[in-house]
Amino acid sequence: MVGRDAPPFPARPVLPARPVRVTAPAVTRVSRPLRGAALLAGALLLFACLDATVKHLTAEYPVPLVASVRYGVQLLLMTALLAPSRGRTMLVTQRPWLVAARSLTLVLLTLLMNSALQRLPLAEATALSFAAPLLVVLLAQPLLREQVGWLRGAGVLVGFVGVLLIARPGGNLDPLGVTLALLAAGSNAAYQLLSRLLSGTERPVNLLYSSALIGTACFGLLLPWFLTGPPLTPLRAALFLSLGITGGGGHLLFTLAFREAPASFLAPISYLQLVWAALLGLLIFGHVPDPLALTGMGILLAAGVSVAAFGGRGK
Repeated sequence: MVGRDAPPFPARPVLPARPVRVTAPAVTRVSRPLRGAALLAGALLLFACLDATVKHLTAEYPVPLVASVRYGVQLLLMTALLAPSRGRTMLVTQRPWLVAARSLTLVLLTLLMNSALQRLPLAEATALSFAAPLLVVLLAQPLLREQVGWLRGAGVLVGFVGVLLIARPGGNLDPLGVTLALLAAGSNAAYQLLSRLLSGTERPVNLLYSSALIGTACFGLLLPWFLTGPPLTPLRAALFLSLGITGGGGHLLFTLAFREAPASFLAPISYLQLVWAALLGLLIFGHVPDPLALTGMGILLAAGVSVAAFGGRGK
């Protein structure tokens, strides 16, 4: 006989509730090509100023000394301005090996390009380095799975014709300088591709700080063997200090640009640096490119603007 207080049927055991897994929606990177193009244009102007200053200083000082000061000043400025608020978080990265590889490609690029600037005029050295955008567009699809499009690819090829007109075979350019500039282009392409690959997981400031830290360490190891050159004057000291400002600011804008737009879109716009280099070469060094070189610069500029205007059409 069932007791009065007992339920009429056996009670079901109460099972613990299963935890509900809430999956956060995937974060889609919004492409803002115009903002990316504007950031890259500013970065390229700073890079041209950096190259002009390097060319002036390496006429009197060794390349490793100039590069060491450039990275050291950037590291000191970033540490003084950002370390009080960010602390050790500036050293935290999601993919440390790729971040280190990116920084080492920049170190190699600095060494090769600075050495090329010792031997070539500013505009010509910059022109030869623009094999890099062509390599970026060619590799962006297989490595980054970005849609390049035939119009964009054709625009970059046309731009490369402009490069050949500027630094045409048979010209009066130092062969070693030409080789160094072309090797710098390969390092630049690797740096751009790694920047795009890391832009989705790493903070721009952390990438910039890692580059300054590794660059300072690498060139600092060479510094004891290259402490030569004339005594510092106020002008020379100011030029040395400007290396860290233009270099650090340029690479910050450069990294931010690759967060806003695909690498294959930004690569042709990089030709704008050649225009800045030609203007600075004229103003600072009095170098005037010949008519064929000026034609090549016009082709480069037209190719970059047309590729930016067509965007991703013509796939």
